Amino acid sequence: MSCIELTLDTTSEAVDWVCTLLASTNYTSDITVNKYTSTDLSRRQNNWTCTINFYLPNNTQASVRIQEIENLLSPLHRTALTSTLEAYVIAEKPNKSDIKNEPIQIGERFVVLNSDAIDLPNISERIIIKLKTSLAFGSGLHPATILAIKLLERHITNNMNVLDLGSGSGILSVAAAKLGANVLALDNDALAVEATQDAITRNDVTDKVRVIQGSLGRGSEMGNWMGGANTGSVSSISPNGNFDLIVANILGRIHTTLVPDYRQALYKENQSSGILITSGYDQDYEESVTKALLTQGFEIIDSERLNEWVALTYRLT
Repeated sequence: MSCIELTLDTTSEAVDWVCTLLASTNYTSDITVNKYTSTDLSRRQNNWTCTINFYLPNNTQASVRIQEIENLLSPLHRTALTSTLEAYVIAEKPNKSDIKNEPIQIGERFVVLNSDAIDLPNISERIIIKLKTSLAFGSGLHPATILAIKLLERHITNNMNVLDLGSGSGILSVAAAKLGANVLALDNDALAVEATQDAITRNDVTDKVRVIQGSLGRGSEMGNWMGGANTGSVSSISPNGNFDLIVANILGRIHTTLVPDYRQALYKENQSSGILITSGYDQDYEESVTKALLTQGFEIIDSERLNEWVALTYRLT
């Protein structure tokens, strides 16, 4: 049966936003994200780094669905983060064996693969993370995620107790577990909890990661951090020195609100200080996040930057 293939070019940072907006339309079919190579010169000239393809049934509702999706994505196009949405009628949706599976190298040791593809390449010298492309949180290409993984590589030690706050696709939970940590993955969004659980199962780290829908301290009072429907009542994890390291890939305004909870969750009397890795924000929020943390006794010990995106590592003094 024929179907409609929708396609658009994007920048790397827009991948997560496109997937998040699609999820809000209850889109549940396949989605593929393909990264361009250096030979894709025409697309490179327009600053595009990826193409996203997704599919709709070719039925009487197709035109309405296409218009709905086009309207939803139009702000990204207006701000030059995506190309225009294009639609084509194709004979059938590509088989999973046709899905490209180009490895995405992140940091010194990690490579991310689409586990839906067949014949995964054997990359023995790297730590492999297998992810299904998440409709809610993209594919691990977002600069904030890349920066956080680079910092995790440098600061996680074996058997650390780690909190992944705002776990999203689960990529940071999987990375921390594969570096030897025991992880609590926490997100107040049900889609994110489902995606994280899927990721830890695909990567065989269920013995190292526990997934909970909830938040840290006062974060449970702030609704859906991604701006979606209100999450209602979610559980709150009491910040009482539970963790050796927190990685939080969330919005800048959430970081500033949770600073007292970060301190309480990492503070252990007469023991070495805890470590906090913050990401998910750009240079515009860097000063406010850092100022809030410094006033609570944190000091900056490491950083990573990619274009306007920032990730900082702090130690509680």
